[in-house]
Amino acid sequence: MKHPLSVATIAGMLALASAGPIHAATPAPDESPWSYEGATDPSHWGELSPEFTPCATGAMQSPIDVQGATPGNLPALAFHYRPARAKIVNTGHTIELRPLGDHTLTTPTGTYRLAQIHFHTPSETRFAGKAYPLAAHFVHEDHRGRVAAVVAVMYRLGKPNPQLATLFRTMPRDGGQPVPMPGKVNIGGLLPKSLECYTFSGSLTTPPCTEGVQWYVMKRPLTVSGQQLAAFRTRYPMNARPVQPMDGREVRSGD
Repeated sequence: MKHPLSVATIAGMLALASAGPIHAATPAPDESPWSYEGATDPSHWGELSPEFTPCATGAMQSPIDVQGATPGNLPALAFHYRPARAKIVNTGHTIELRPLGDHTLTTPTGTYRLAQIHFHTPSETRFAGKAYPLAAHFVHEDHRGRVAAVVAVMYRLGKPNPQLATLFRTMPRDGGQPVPMPGKVNIGGLLPKSLECYTFSGSLTTPPCTEGVQWYVMKRPLTVSGQQLAAFRTRYPMNARPVQPMDGREVRSGD
């Protein structure tokens, strides 16, 4: 697996320079006083609310640095996504796509509903210490509304991504109400063709950092252009939690 950090960094800098000055948009109002910098950055999340305690004390926190994975034959993931109407919202911490309709993921532990897709720059998951410039997290909930599975897709700098083109043009500059996407979104097109992945037990990567989440990190990255990446970074120059201790967890790797 290639790790494009050095190339991505150079290309990203060139893209951002050509795009002109970047000014982060006004975040959406949020009752949770957490952020990615300053006095409410990830190192302080566990202190900000009793509900956020797992951010400081949890033993299976995400993201992680993937290395030394145990190879094996993992059960296939079954994605039941279809083109659908969707809304997009600036949450104050990321850009979130909320598809309408019933879209599910079937894993060895059950079938879960796709609740939303959001983005981080750089990728929160690292690979032997290296990150991709962008990642998408597909968040799936069980019948109780609890996040049970997250699928992470990496993006390397390269050709423009047609699936991200409309999404990044539509994303609201300021926080507020969800904005309807024009036409239908090809949700399945946001996944790589190869579904080979790493899997491990983890948590939400944002407060309250709830554990009991199974992660599926796709091995094959998609591409994002420097211009597309710059468009996202005008909203969020950096919104990635640092990697967390493994605490003896096993990472399994599909062949």
